[in-house]
Amino acid sequence: MNPHFIFNALNSVNSYIAKSDEKSANKYLSDFSKLMRLVMENSKYDFVSLDTEVNTLELYLSLEHFRFKEKFDYTFNIGADIATDTFEIPPMFIQPYIENAIWHGLRYKEAKGFLNVIFEKDNQNLKVTVEDNGIGRKESKKLKTKFQKENVSTGLKNIENRVDIINKIYKTKISIDIKDFDIEKQSGTIVTMIIPPISQ
Repeated sequence: MNPHFIFNALNSVNSYIAKSDEKSANKYLSDFSKLMRLVMENSKYDFVSLDTEVNTLELYLSLEHFRFKEKFDYTFNIGADIATDTFEIPPMFIQPYIENAIWHGLRYKEAKGFLNVIFEKDNQNLKVTVEDNGIGRKESKKLKTKFQKENVSTGLKNIENRVDIINKIYKTKISIDIKDFDIEKQSGTIVTMIIPPISQ
């Protein structure tokens, strides 16, 4: 998880306290604590159930939306035919793409945007789609400082390395595809992940 999220989350709590908004401060801090506990617990394992991962993602996304509710709405769609309690997935595998969508696309958008996270079956595989109608990769690059560009590049590179390691060790074929949501305008982003069942 990006250290900036942790820093900004604690700043949010401090802001609510400064405004004497005790109710918001307590709720945010409680949810933040639950998220940190889940992340630390899940980090012990190479794989967790999809149900566990979805719970973690929903908690993370609710915290980000709490801070940026004027910037975007979101939906979480899970196919009824997906066995979330038995299908396994690497922990915190999807979160970086959701974070990128919010921080590098949606928060810079003038009008209110949307973020959709979709889980569906693709034959025997799990297909995860993270789509947003933010400003897009091209415009986002123009706004980033040198540090931000290096940070995002390193984050995505780490995910690529992690996928390569998992594919080699478990002889699987996890794939990730990133493209523009609106190809003509080069705006928004669609990230598609195909995750086969893992044989451990």
